[in-house]
Amino acid sequence: MRLSDQQRLVYLYGRETWRRFSRRLAVGRVSALRFAGRTPDRLLVAPTDLRPADAFTAEEIIAGRIPLAGRMLDCEGETPFSLELPSEEFARRLHAFAWLRHMRVAEKEDASPVVRAVIGDWIEIHGRVLAGIAWRPEVIAERIIAWLSHSPVVLRDADYSFYRRFLKSLAFQVRYLRHIADTTREGETKLHVRIALAMASIAMPNSGAAVRRAARHLDRELDRQILADGGHVSRNPRVGLDLLFDLLPLRQTYVNLGHHVPQRLIPCIDRIYPALRFFRHQGGELALFNGATYTLANELLSVLRYDETSGAPFRGLPQTGYERIEAGDTTIIVDAGKPLSVPLSTSATAGCLSLEMSSGRNRYFVNSGLPRFAGEAIRQLSRATAAHSVATLNDTSSARISASRYLGPVIFGGISKIDAARYEGGDGAEGLKASHDGYLANFGLLYERDIYLNAAGTEIRGRERFMKPDGTVPAGGKSVAVVRFHVHPSIRIVPVGEHEVRLVAHDGDSWVFTCLDVAVVEEEDVFLADPTGVRAARQLTLTMPLASVPELQWLMRRDRR
Repeated sequence: MRLSDQQRLVYLYGRETWRRFSRRLAVGRVSALRFAGRTPDRLLVAPTDLRPADAFTAEEIIAGRIPLAGRMLDCEGETPFSLELPSEEFARRLHAFAWLRHMRVAEKEDASPVVRAVIGDWIEIHGRVLAGIAWRPEVIAERIIAWLSHSPVVLRDADYSFYRRFLKSLAFQVRYLRHIADTTREGETKLHVRIALAMASIAMPNSGAAVRRAARHLDRELDRQILADGGHVSRNPRVGLDLLFDLLPLRQTYVNLGHHVPQRLIPCIDRIYPALRFFRHQGGELALFNGATYTLANELLSVLRYDETSGAPFRGLPQTGYERIEAGDTTIIVDAGKPLSVPLSTSATAGCLSLEMSSGRNRYFVNSGLPRFAGEAIRQLSRATAAHSVATLNDTSSARISASRYLGPVIFGGISKIDAARYEGGDGAEGLKASHDGYLANFGLLYERDIYLNAAGTEIRGRERFMKPDGTVPAGGKSVAVVRFHVHPSIRIVPVGEHEVRLVAHDGDSWVFTCLDVAVVEEEDVFLADPTGVRAARQLTLTMPLASVPELQWLMRRDRR
């Protein structure tokens, strides 16, 4: 291990130790009595939940079968909190109560008693035991928003005793979350915590000072996490969508109740929308970079209907670190950045310079993405460079991912410098030339990628190159690079020859991929970000023995036959 990596690890362990120590000081002795307080007599408003609801899921829950995180739990008349849960992700979603949204589309006389029974059991079993999954900050924040948003379903025809227990537990959770908010791990979780506390400050009776204080904390966190180009500091395209699900109802709730909207809230929403459109392929799907998973069409449409920014997607997101090349109905999106900080890299991937390419409504080249209900092993597999449409060197990822359970799976080594520059060809054609040093420390080589799209959007030229820092080619050695192009499962690969394949979409659209420098090889693959789960797929690989092939070129052109 390099000395710089050792020093970085020492710093990271010290930082995490201080965060945990600060949180222990903030919480003090873990006792429910410390967070006891006044119980509100009512709720002022139920914020809207924009997430799509599913009537089938509601019917299953009413019947005592809970479908969450790709699993099904048959309660057989028992409370789910007394049973062994199928997975940790199932438990997290059960305790977060976001599934309440499905109950709003069920018959109220059927849904409300079931919901009250489950919430009553949760309060009885977990409501005062401040430990476990149920009391993780991100789970508490999600639960507070869900209980507030769906309180009409929960409290319909409720007796006074349940009404008081519900409000008492809700107020208790808000006080606890407020107490630990400052020591929550940096990133998306902390922002969701501040959103939940801001929502609670206006949906429940509070003083004007408390409302303003929650708004200030939210403003501060929005400033930290929403970049000038609208991207999120995690660099995950999906995070912007998830934030809008909560920020849009929060904005409307402030307006409806006559409160001053936090200063940063509306400007941040207006910045997020163009960034969201940047990552959107023409078929409507979001690109799969840095921990993003699949996005259902109704999810995206439920927030895009409120988009007032309009306009064509940006050509690049300079702060977030992405580039978009577009002509005709062809779109190429390239990851040209690296994690903005180590603490924010727990979901970041080693996919620098990876690309996704779509034509019309068809995605041709993609990254493997992340299953929505992934176990830890698959989650970490999806972060490897080999899971992206980019080159790997000697079966090694371009970034180092920590295996420490104490630190979490942060990226702490690998790429330190990225150079990226756009250029223009004739008649409106565009290109991107970019390089990174992720393989410099271990192998003494830089990786460079050049992507060019003609003005009509019918021809893509690519160049992959490994070189020494002085620009010379590597001499001798046994290093081998493999350039991977992960093909979307909906695309059929038709071999044409050793150096050429045809890629055919279900609607008849097709492209021809050619590389004369090395053989184009079709191999087995998996696509991780499919709504149905992990799905078999295919990939194209170009193998470069660097001693003889330090550089290659490939061509992809629309098939006009």
